[in-house]
Amino acid sequence: MRFIVSTSTLLKQLQAVSGALSSSTVLPILENFLFEIKDGNLTISATDLQTSMTTSLPVEAKENGRIAIPSRILLETLKSLPEQPVAFSVDDKTFAIEINAGDGKYKLSGENGEDFPKIPVVENASSVNLPASVLAEAINKTIFAVSNDELRPAMTGVFCQLTTSALTFVSTDAHKLVRYRRKDAKAASTASFILPKKALTLLKSSLPSDDVNVSVEYNNTSAFFKFGNINLVCRLIDERYPDYEAVIPQNNPNKLNIDRLTFLGSLNRVAIYANKTTHQVRLKINGSELNISSEDIDFANEAHERLSCQYEGEDMEIGFNARFLIEMLKNLSCEEVSLEMSTPNRAGLLLPQGGDENEDVLMLVMPVMLNSYA
Repeated sequence: MRFIVSTSTLLKQLQAVSGALSSSTVLPILENFLFEIKDGNLTISATDLQTSMTTSLPVEAKENGRIAIPSRILLETLKSLPEQPVAFSVDDKTFAIEINAGDGKYKLSGENGEDFPKIPVVENASSVNLPASVLAEAINKTIFAVSNDELRPAMTGVFCQLTTSALTFVSTDAHKLVRYRRKDAKAASTASFILPKKALTLLKSSLPSDDVNVSVEYNNTSAFFKFGNINLVCRLIDERYPDYEAVIPQNNPNKLNIDRLTFLGSLNRVAIYANKTTHQVRLKINGSELNISSEDIDFANEAHERLSCQYEGEDMEIGFNARFLIEMLKNLSCEEVSLEMSTPNRAGLLLPQGGDENEDVLMLVMPVMLNSYA
């Protein structure tokens, strides 16, 4: 088997799918790319058995064939070569690979392409089409709140609820929760499933900046994303998602409106002086004044800042983990936010003000017990 392709074209396609590679040494073949040539078209696949990605590109080739090529050495070789045509020659019996580029000749050992795991095909699937920008925004707004706790597998992914009136994406790690809803994206029928974090991270990095249409197909076990020449298929998390609606407080009479960047800047500074274990900051709201403070008793560090805000409700004092608030504010793009609260021991809701009317974003953050300093 022999084919010719340009270094930059091949490298770009390899980098697009390389995130799906496995670093597991249990199955060494998963550290390879699968190259399949059929009628002058090269299809490249990478998988870790849970998530698989494929891409395709035209190449100069006279015969068909398949070979598994070690990913690390191939990527490093192509990165170090200038832009030029490279010729790959594969011995179909020994799986030896020879790469000829300009005056250089490089030899490496491949593996039998027939031993490479079959890339799953989604059968009996339902489908929905989404603009790439909507999908990218949904991932950006939710992925930071996904849990890393392997003992609660349902929370290690993003919960997707499809209905005939809206699409909802939810993530939580029990300390914070994000519900992202799009009213301008709808499905033909109702469905729900949990997408794993790795697949969403790969999608986020490979979605194009131009607003192409992404075809999303799904069944009981897998989801399949297709855009441009990239295909991504992932195994769904087979768990029951917690009832997230039950933890969102409905009655929040205390409402604080404040400029997002002002609030974020103040939290960033005050958090420097907070206890390094709890990251606790104290919000004391009094009329139209917000006092943000933190203290680390062990090192005698403390910080106080005063901001003006719009506030409706009773004067109150509430503690939060500064890192959670900072993360949430960074993942919003609006100018002004509203923090809605009921009591100091119940969750607060962070809501963007203004913005896209088709977008409904709700972020929930659990409070922390306040220390007794004055």
